[in-house]
Amino acid sequence: MTTLKELASILNISVSTVSKALNDSHEISETTRIRVKELAEKLNYKPNRIAQQLKTNKTKTVGVILPTVTNPFFAEVLHGIETTATNNDYDIIVCLSNETLNKEKRSLELLSNGSVDGFIIAVARESQVVKDTKHIQTVLDSKIPVLMFDRVVSDIECDKVVVDDFKSVYEATEYLIKEEKRKQILLVSNIEELSVGKLRIKGYEKVIEDNGLTPQILKLANDPNVHETIYNFLKENSNIDAIVSIDHITGIIAINMAKKLGKKVPEDISVIGFGYEHTNLLSSPKISIIHQKAHKIGEMSMKLLIDNLNKEDHKQQTIVVPSELNLSGSTK
Repeated sequence: MTTLKELASILNISVSTVSKALNDSHEISETTRIRVKELAEKLNYKPNRIAQQLKTNKTKTVGVILPTVTNPFFAEVLHGIETTATNNDYDIIVCLSNETLNKEKRSLELLSNGSVDGFIIAVARESQVVKDTKHIQTVLDSKIPVLMFDRVVSDIECDKVVVDDFKSVYEATEYLIKEEKRKQILLVSNIEELSVGKLRIKGYEKVIEDNGLTPQILKLANDPNVHETIYNFLKENSNIDAIVSIDHITGIIAINMAKKLGKKVPEDISVIGFGYEHTNLLSSPKISIIHQKAHKIGEMSMKLLIDNLNKEDHKQQTIVVPSELNLSGSTK
């Protein structure tokens, strides 16, 4: 393997000059930088990552802790994180909390021993339900940067990247009321105990109140028979003319259950759910979605954490990535 010393010997310059040229130092002339980089590429020179870490006390690695990757939202966020990390010469180590407090704690403990420079995390369901996030604060107290996305904890001061969950549901429900003249709008949720779920429910309740309608909320968290529960609710409440789903799956289930009851979508009942770019390919008719722009959330999360890692004057931020209402076949 080619070394810095060998590059320096061939070019008849110092090792320090080679190192600075490879790192685009302003101290080195453009001509020398080009000569060094061309030779490094020709000889397939690769920097010694361990030596760099010892010198800079940085691993150039970020720990990413996700609740799950079976939810396409988190898989798409991860893709955005990984792409941005690669473009900035960072690596990532991914751990899954599997929605449990204990696994989330273990992942943080495993990686906070010098394996990573910082963390990107969406808080596990159990951590939010039992309101135990002391382990995250402990990491911050040890001067390891943490960025939260999507599921965040308001009491913890750190960088955050979120969607305006309240506004996105407010505007989607308002569309059903104003544009489609729907009056009996059901909100369906299997995430009501999460921070994002609570905000989305508040957005729904507010727009329903503002328009003098009656709120109807079907909460499904931990329900083992989601299909049956939605089917029975729609059967017993045949006046429902619209559904807003605030998670990534119950909107699609609602379309199927409405069709099973003989209802036409969207003629008899309109449906809007949360989703990502290709969610509407999973239902017939294609479901209208609140597009969270998960890839963008991943990109912004990684960029903001890198800024925190590299700038002494970094100012804590909460970035709101705007969602977008994408209408399709399940609305008029």
